[in-house]
Amino acid sequence: MKVTRRQALKSITTTAAAFATLPSSNISAASKPEPHRTRGVVLRPFDLSLKDWPERCVKAGINTIGLHANRRVDVLVDFVSGEEGKRFLSRCAKLNIEVEYELHIMGDLLSREYFSHDQSLFRMHKIGRRTPDGNCNPFSSKALDIIAKKAVDYARILKPTTNRYFFWPDDGGKWDFSPQARNFNASDQSLLVENRIIKALRKHVNPKAELAHLSYHNTLSAPSRVKPEPGIFLEFAPITRDYNKSIIERNAKTLSPSKNHPDPQTNAGYLDYLTENLKLFGVKNAQILEYWLDASLFTRNARRIRKPGQKIPPVVKVPWDEKVCRSDVAAYRELGIKHFTTFACLIDARYEKLYGDPQPILDAYGKALS
Repeated sequence: MKVTRRQALKSITTTAAAFATLPSSNISAASKPEPHRTRGVVLRPFDLSLKDWPERCVKAGINTIGLHANRRVDVLVDFVSGEEGKRFLSRCAKLNIEVEYELHIMGDLLSREYFSHDQSLFRMHKIGRRTPDGNCNPFSSKALDIIAKKAVDYARILKPTTNRYFFWPDDGGKWDFSPQARNFNASDQSLLVENRIIKALRKHVNPKAELAHLSYHNTLSAPSRVKPEPGIFLEFAPITRDYNKSIIERNAKTLSPSKNHPDPQTNAGYLDYLTENLKLFGVKNAQILEYWLDASLFTRNARRIRKPGQKIPPVVKVPWDEKVCRSDVAAYRELGIKHFTTFACLIDARYEKLYGDPQPILDAYGKALS
């Protein structure tokens, strides 16, 4: 059955009405000033070879840059600690651009070196063996102590200007399958770790700290047993979407999900996951992490589906569709969401050389969020 845009928006509006009964802790007092609303991009240090990113953001109405690390944070730490990074941060401050750090960081919070010393710190594989291949044993108090201490250490180096921290699990990493984990889904396990981290951050670093729970791949489902501690907010990342279709098109097929990840077959699945998570985490600080400008994702997808003998450039041109982006934003806003960001990785000096000035799509993206 074909669902019209009007019917889809009506469905989302009906769902949004349910959030009026969210816990009072998630509802801001009317007397408080309007909080920061994220209109962001997420970049790696390498992408800053496009030297004037902060100035481009100001022109486009983008107010937040998230610096990203995918596997390890050492390159990012070196950048922030070095002269080039300090100049970048200074420019952002002068231009009123907020800076955050969105990081797949578990391997740095719990070094794999510990495995030879104490395997109990790490997750159990389905076959019954402990493995250091990803994440941790979230039921190990010792593992959580190590993770929390390292999170504090990194938070003192990578200092967001918004009080928001993004210490994500390993990218697509699996979680524990021990008997103890039987009734805890991957999101529960991730939240166990996040709850421990936020307590440490608020005690030792920043009493106003907030920490993202990343709903992505294995953690798309909402936690079923564990409740978030104060300061935990939702970040939702629908990575396998087909960006030729708006998220509002519930029956639109997603890209072929990986066998390793439970991403849905249609947009409806993503919207259902999002709704489920918003009921637990609330909408006040929830953030959508999209891929509208992510040249790195579109390049990976192009390589995945290329035909024999077909040549793919080192980076493909972003298939920007302003109508899709605007429709997506409208749908998310119907749910009460106010914070938006997108990966824009590989939009760098090489991208500009290959495809010309990227400013027009940055401007269009900024206008879509205005």
